Amino acid sequence: MPITPVGKVWMDGDLVDWGDAKVHVLSHAMHYGSGVFEGIRCYETARGSAVWHLDEHIRRLFRSAKLYHLDIPFSAEALSEAVKETIRANELSACYIRPLVFRGYGEMGVNPLSAPVNVVIAVWPWGAYLGEQALEQGVRVKISSWRRNDQNALPAAAKATGQYINGVLAKIEAIKAGYDEAIMLNQMGFITDGTGENVFVVRQGVLLTPPTQSGCLDGITRATIMSIARDLGYEVREENLVRTDLYNADEAFFTGTAAEVTPVREVDDRVVGEGTRGPVTKEIQGTFFAATKGEIEQYASWLAPVQ
Repeated sequence: MPITPVGKVWMDGDLVDWGDAKVHVLSHAMHYGSGVFEGIRCYETARGSAVWHLDEHIRRLFRSAKLYHLDIPFSAEALSEAVKETIRANELSACYIRPLVFRGYGEMGVNPLSAPVNVVIAVWPWGAYLGEQALEQGVRVKISSWRRNDQNALPAAAKATGQYINGVLAKIEAIKAGYDEAIMLNQMGFITDGTGENVFVVRQGVLLTPPTQSGCLDGITRATIMSIARDLGYEVREENLVRTDLYNADEAFFTGTAAEVTPVREVDDRVVGEGTRGPVTKEIQGTFFAATKGEIEQYASWLAPVQ
């Protein structure tokens, strides 16, 4: 999806004009993918704009950085405030938020430890990642021929820039084959996740999702949906799944900050359930969006007011 330019980007403590938010072409991250990032959303609510799970996202950013020995030169509290400051500076009521920590200019070679660490936060208006229609109609998915990185090759617990080239290969393969998205298997053949989303299967009213040990990202929206589903009275289980669990599912859906809750209507040319958004997915999706709008007091703590 294209990026819509806005006014300001936060860079290492300062707000700079969008067109001036530049880094050197010899920055370490550009050559070796040595960076970590988050995807966060700000929603418009009746009480004003609010950031969804802000503290959880910033905490995960620091966990990712720790795995790559990236010493972030700002506190978690400072970055949380910087997110809000950037939204306010751009006068956005709702937006996507991209904090990025990366090794910058000054060091070349695989040893990154002497490279400076830079931090940027950008915000911009961004709609549904897989398309507005997909939220109701669902998406067509392909099981990728590309396997997910092994846990002992690249840690799935880190949301790192270079690791996503694995998902890029799968995404391109799916798009060129006429699908909307891909689902990746691990080296054992178990489902991990999409190229940028977690996966849920609904079978006889029970929600199933791969465990993080399978190699999927420990998604914040994933955890949110598990909480919502249990509060609605559904059983939720984390267990290894294979591709036929998707083919024979009553319903399936993706979750993620960008994708939110998107139904899967078809996998490898096999219709999932009735080929439409199923009743369980619809109920969970409706509750999720109501929560993001601040309409459910029970989940009000998941929203951090911008003002």
